[in-house]
Amino acid sequence: MVTHTRRAGPPRLTADEFGVLYRRLLSQAAWASGDRGALDALTPDRMVAATREVRTGRTVTLAAPVETLPGPDNPEPAKHRMSGQPDEDTSSGLHFARDSFAMNVHGGVSASSVTAEGATALSVEAARDGIVGRGVLLDIPRLRGVPWLEPGDHVSADDLTAAETAQHVRVTEGDLLFVRVGHRRRRAELGAWPAADARAGLHPSALEFLADRRVAVLGGDGNNDTAPSSTEGVDFPVHVLAIHALGLHLLDYLQFEDLAPVCAAEGRWSFLSVIAPLRLPEATGSPVNPTAVL
Repeated sequence: MVTHTRRAGPPRLTADEFGVLYRRLLSQAAWASGDRGALDALTPDRMVAATREVRTGRTVTLAAPVETLPGPDNPEPAKHRMSGQPDEDTSSGLHFARDSFAMNVHGGVSASSVTAEGATALSVEAARDGIVGRGVLLDIPRLRGVPWLEPGDHVSADDLTAAETAQHVRVTEGDLLFVRVGHRRRRAELGAWPAADARAGLHPSALEFLADRRVAVLGGDGNNDTAPSSTEGVDFPVHVLAIHALGLHLLDYLQFEDLAPVCAAEGRWSFLSVIAPLRLPEATGSPVNPTAVL
């Protein structure tokens, strides 16, 4: 088994300190208070500029395969059922295989704000026209010289800045920021574990980096939050700050193990990124297959 020591991160936040940070970020992100939130930073000019990132035409998925078997980190996986089996009635003259899928997705709204019919606020419909922009991958394990960050480890704002310097890239306004902590590689090599109780992620104070750069989207190969929580009384502080203070769309549990070596080999960590959520007008979230185009 390959493991390494977890690095001491920024200090744990008290409830009062978190409240101060929340209000500071909220004031910084007043520009992103419309229906589309931080997606307002994805102006037509920035989307056109993002297409110039394409040099080879190579496409790489950032999505992990959809799993249908339960595990310690996924007790309620997607359900996939096939119909149209050979022993079914074919008297109608139509007979073909059909797939039925069901999965749990979530947004960032309180359970009290939804009904059985759907969300009353912050619907994923805000991204119905798709999200297209310049993606930037910051690889924190590469920065630290390790294969992955251990569960409970934090990514700080200083880590993000140092990764920019090491990778010769800069996150700019309207970018889609992807932060690798190596969650998927650790899972592939050591097996699944109860990630709800222990996982690497961003420290809440790292959201100041995102606010300063006015990013449009945050995606991670974990769920972006560290576990155990680094904030008194708040289980998912990064989700709260990102969604409610900064107006960001979040992408959780992506995988960057295909993209990172391509970026390293080409010596560039920015690319055109395309994300297309399903048209689910009253849903709080959607499955997506984000794609990097290099």
